[in-house]
Amino acid sequence: QVQLVESGGGLVQAGGSLRLSCAAASQFVFEIKTWGWYRQAPGKQRELVALMRDGLNKNYADSVKGRFTISRGNAKNTMYLQMNSLKPEETAVYYCNGDAHLIGRGDFDSWGQGTQVTVSS
Repeated sequence: QVQLVESGGGLVQAGGSLRLSCAAASQFVFEIKTWGWYRQAPGKQRELVALMRDGLNKNYADSVKGRFTISRGNAKNTMYLQMNSLKPEETAVYYCNGDAHLIGRGDFDSWGQGTQVTVSS
């Protein structure tokens, strides 16, 4: 399997910025075809924030388009979410997701443990 670890969450004021990171690791040779960021606010369902397919094609939720950017890191199997002009209603736990292909073993969908983002008013 592939393990994902998020970092970079914290407390910011409305209008501020944060950059979240996600690092992937495995005992086996692998490649992540699709990276994703999701978030879950208290009492709400988990929702898609951003997707990146094959490191090129990107898709964003309408509510974050123009403010958030998903990108590949310089290090292999590292991914970022740059969040600008944050709003209080975007307070949530943010999760990294990866659709990974492990050579000779198959495809696996993996989730990180989540990182808390709190936006104060």
